[in-house]
Amino acid sequence: MTKLEIEAGNSSPSVRFDPESGLLEIGGESYPENSKEFYRPLIGWIEEFLEASSQPVTLRLTVTYMNTSSTKYMIDILDRLEAAHDEGHAVAVEWHCDAENGRALDTIEELKEDFEMPFEVISEWREPDEW
Repeated sequence: MTKLEIEAGNSSPSVRFDPESGLLEIGGESYPENSKEFYRPLIGWIEEFLEASSQPVTLRLTVTYMNTSSTKYMIDILDRLEAAHDEGHAVAVEWHCDAENGRALDTIEELKEDFEMPFEVISEWREPDEW
């Protein structure tokens, strides 16, 4: 598989996935007009990668804002990674957030409770360019 790179748009996050390292990075704001149109191809790509490779996967998130429909698709991504983890695939999540944004931190911590895969909430903010 080739690298996946999607530049951030006015209302959509940047996406980078390197199949050699297994690092999937999603960063920025996510409130696209049509979340399904943005996220469905990404979910398909993740599923294809998980079926074709035993490479460990790390999802690194630095999403500063998500609307409701983006949150639904992010949960879909997490669910697919959890299913891969349940099947023995090495999967980890790193969700970076601003420690001063208590609401976001609480929401992410609540999401974390729904998953058994390694899921680290990092409340030390890093800009996507610092990855």
